[in-house]
Amino acid sequence: MAVASRMTGSDAPPAIVLLSGGLDSTTVLAVAARDGYEVMALSFRYGQRHAVELAAAERVARQWNVRRHEVVDIDLRAFGGSALTADIAVPKDRSARDIGGGIPITYVPARNTIFLALALGFAETVNARDIFIGVNALDYSGYPDCRPAFIEAFEHLANVGTRAGVEAADGRGRPMRIHAPLLHPAKAEIIALGTSLGVDYSMTTSCYDPGPGGDAGGRGDSWQRRLRGFAANGVRDPIRYADPAAEAPGRPTPARA
Repeated sequence: MAVASRMTGSDAPPAIVLLSGGLDSTTVLAVAARDGYEVMALSFRYGQRHAVELAAAERVARQWNVRRHEVVDIDLRAFGGSALTADIAVPKDRSARDIGGGIPITYVPARNTIFLALALGFAETVNARDIFIGVNALDYSGYPDCRPAFIEAFEHLANVGTRAGVEAADGRGRPMRIHAPLLHPAKAEIIALGTSLGVDYSMTTSCYDPGPGGDAGGRGDSWQRRLRGFAANGVRDPIRYADPAAEAPGRPTPARA
């Protein structure tokens, strides 16, 4: 069951949560609710091959009774340059060493910059001063826009380039804040946190290359991290897998519907 916000009605400050429908962003939504914010979720249909994640985002938003959930269309296929937006194979069955080396082909150029910029515009229109994003520097060390330096730089930009930031500098308001509560925890810690907050991970997805029916393959980088995280907590991932390789030794046996 979702954990209710500590404040209700007009007492709860609004916050924008970037919600992909994945494990991390769903956990961040739960953190924002726990911390007393009135959550407004923002998702993107950006030409990603794994657009099935938007259905997961809608499920999560409904379960957590977010005040407002916007899905914005931005077609990043116009630029390509990523296995998520171009005809490039998504890496599978990579070793932990390979996953941690270099910037992966699943990196979408400037994606988090674009997403945060739009979240900033959304925040100003609803008088929100807080934006939550589920980036993780440990598990996604190859993504340059998932590092603490990026979050710090964008927060500075947010307070330089908005009316809210200018008014805060003049002492007439509160500055914009970019919250990234999952920057440093390992995947196992993130899952433990979300579970303690009532997150139902069966509603989420972590698949960059889902099967025709939307089932997870379990062989991509993101799924390997996810499966290891559940295994470290001694529980099975509640997601249904299409690929038997997901049940390889050392991984928990996925639950079946």
